[in-house]
Amino acid sequence: DLVNNLILIARQVSSDSFFPVLEPGFAIGSANEGWSPYEENIIYQVLVPLAPPSGHTFLLELCNPGEMPERNFRVRVELECTCVTEQLVGDMLCFLHHAEEELRRNQGPSLLHTLCTGSYLDVQKTACRFHQLVKACWVVLPYSHQWRLTMLPCSRSCKFKVARAEEEINIEIVFGVQQGDSDIFVSSQASEAIFTPSTTWTLSCAWAEAKFFELTARQAPDDSFHLRCLQLCACLLVGTDFSSYTLKTVVMHLLTTIPLSGWCRTHFLLRMGDIMRYLCRCLEEKLLDHF
Repeated sequence: DLVNNLILIARQVSSDSFFPVLEPGFAIGSANEGWSPYEENIIYQVLVPLAPPSGHTFLLELCNPGEMPERNFRVRVELECTCVTEQLVGDMLCFLHHAEEELRRNQGPSLLHTLCTGSYLDVQKTACRFHQLVKACWVVLPYSHQWRLTMLPCSRSCKFKVARAEEEINIEIVFGVQQGDSDIFVSSQASEAIFTPSTTWTLSCAWAEAKFFELTARQAPDDSFHLRCLQLCACLLVGTDFSSYTLKTVVMHLLTTIPLSGWCRTHFLLRMGDIMRYLCRCLEEKLLDHF
């Protein structure tokens, strides 16, 4: 709710510019799904979809066509004709069919001239601009009277902390561009590579996975222990070369092969054994299919 209220204000503040349109956010990640391996410094993640502003369009391009897996993309920004809209509404000039001098005198710069590197939407420039928006919008929110806002350093997302008395909440806003009408996004989160260029957006199934866990929770018995199994395994493997996402992938596979009635408290040790055996088999085969 806090993030979506921020988005509403930010949309109003940036309405006279050609900043990407901020859509309502989705809660994603282990903290929101209920299995975070960390007891302290939990970060609540929210995925905020970006839509092209008026007069612009987004095109997703693979960074390395033919390379598997296909997970790194660039968001190409192109200008589109708005002459018909201009005649009907008269609220903006067409970037393609008006002289540069007239555009510069009567209208703000296009997205290509503010948050892009070349023709591609730049993750770091977008995050930096949104970082500024959050600070500007916070003061008009009712939360600001009770909570203190502290912005945290991050180059590819917007991280901040809100605190009052002994209570602290860490929030990370991740940006995404939707793939068609699917639940799949290319997101601002960095890939596992050592260096991720600022124009690279990484394929993310986080929203689809969050919806899967919501569906599982509705269908599972009241005493289902599947999230506790995942949480404990993730805790055990903190500090190893296994990522928590690897464990999450294993458990999601097992949730579709083992009946949900088999994830109750009395089957806890059996399911823990299943998770470790599945992981062991993946190691032996050197293969873990994406869920």
